[in-house]
Amino acid sequence: MLRALSVNSASEASVIPSAASKGSGVEGQPMEHAARVLLDSISEAGIRLTTLEVTFPRFVLAEFNTHRQFSRNSASSRAVPTSKILQRVESDPVVPLEWGRNQKGMSASELLAAEEEELARHAWLEARDCAVAQARKLHELGVHKQIVNRLLEPFLWHTVIVTATEWENFFELRCSPNAQPEIREAALRMREAMRGSAPSIVRSGEWHTPLIQPDELSLDIELRKRVSVARCARVSYLTHEGQREIEKDLELFERLKRDRHLSPFEHVATPAVDNMFHANFRGWIQMRQGRESTP
Repeated sequence: MLRALSVNSASEASVIPSAASKGSGVEGQPMEHAARVLLDSISEAGIRLTTLEVTFPRFVLAEFNTHRQFSRNSASSRAVPTSKILQRVESDPVVPLEWGRNQKGMSASELLAAEEEELARHAWLEARDCAVAQARKLHELGVHKQIVNRLLEPFLWHTVIVTATEWENFFELRCSPNAQPEIREAALRMREAMRGSAPSIVRSGEWHTPLIQPDELSLDIELRKRVSVARCARVSYLTHEGQREIEKDLELFERLKRDRHLSPFEHVATPAVDNMFHANFRGWIQMRQGRESTP
């Protein structure tokens, strides 16, 4: 018996069990599709700049990254110990949202029957088990995590920080029924989060500084900018040890500046004097712009 393909809405339940702490969440708790606004700003000229934290399956990251008007940073699997990646994949693997029946074209128009879906899910998890077994062998041989962890990426959740002024094309393409279900679910949640958020005015000379916490707004603006850059690079306001430590944020900022890892500098921005594009933002100038020409 054939089943019609339905478009998931952001409010529908995922096949991954819900968790009290969603998205990047708490270590050891299940993850799922999630999106939340980290900072929402609007210039006096009326141009909105929004930063979101988004969680989706790692296997649709390449599709997400095709949107060049986005500034984005995410936690690389190269940076995480293989033992932790193995634990995540075994306890909380990504499983496709829908099991579409194969046909011509890039998207499915019907779903597998229920009994076929169960077999497909079982085959997917068997593939996970095989990847885990081979990753363990490579790990025991002493192969570096930047190679070993790649085997496990199809089964990983991924969290991204994304900042942009231009969203219309992304939502038009990725909220469409023709989009892959996993990126569509992320896009629907992102659109819902933005619709539920009211941007705050940022005036000329002020700065959009994601991941700065309310009790840190009294800090010197140059300090806030540096801390924001570091936290965007880490994809969290907490250190990897789960602590909020400005000293470590500043150490990371200096490393980023020294090594010319400048993408995190793009999330920190100030209103421009015009409404033209400056890099990939309209009406806003990124902190990166001042660093590009600095030796």
